[in-house]
Amino acid sequence: MGYDRAATMFAPDGHILQVEYAEKTIRLGSASIGIVCKDSVVIVSDRRKKDILIIEESANKINEIDEHIIAVSAGISSDARVLIERARILAQQHWVTYGSAPSTESIVRDIADVKQQFTQYGGARPFGVSMMFAGFNGKPVLYTTDITGNYLKYKANAIGENDDAIKKLLREKYREGMSLKEGIKLALEIFKEIQGDDFNVDRFDAGILSKGKIKKVSGKELE
Repeated sequence: MGYDRAATMFAPDGHILQVEYAEKTIRLGSASIGIVCKDSVVIVSDRRKKDILIIEESANKINEIDEHIIAVSAGISSDARVLIERARILAQQHWVTYGSAPSTESIVRDIADVKQQFTQYGGARPFGVSMMFAGFNGKPVLYTTDITGNYLKYKANAIGENDDAIKKLLREKYREGMSLKEGIKLALEIFKEIQGDDFNVDRFDAGILSKGKIKKVSGKELE
């Protein structure tokens, strides 16, 4: 039991238990699916059940990082907010310093570095959030960072609740060269299969990056 008292302590089997506990937090968050299409990339995000007292726009999890990068998170939303603000600052610093748009991977790498640091310093806990970044630097790209500070590039991926089941369906149904319409349709079909009777298109937001332009659509617009 003593090996889970700090994020800096390895268990005898080589695991850092606090990091593994934090990974479970991600699966408590609402799910998002990212799909790279022929000339665009889309992230479809679930807001879960609607609360009539909440203004829906404030619950949208898809965040603009720069004019060609968007991000979505699963896990502790306040942790994600801190990292999103960091990513925006990094993007603006790149513009000021170099006068050009930062690559999506450079932003993802810097955020992953921050997350990694919090797995090795005493007195701090790991960020309890996984983040998915979609970007367009000449072509559409999709990256995901995890708790440990690792990041990978994907053709399609999912984070949040039921992510293993969603990834299994993506492996079966995803194909390269899909149109944007086909990508959104696939994401919603997978959500419908996973959620069953709880599925309602009104609870979904989508962030679309096409030729460097960002568009957000929600609910009935997705149909």
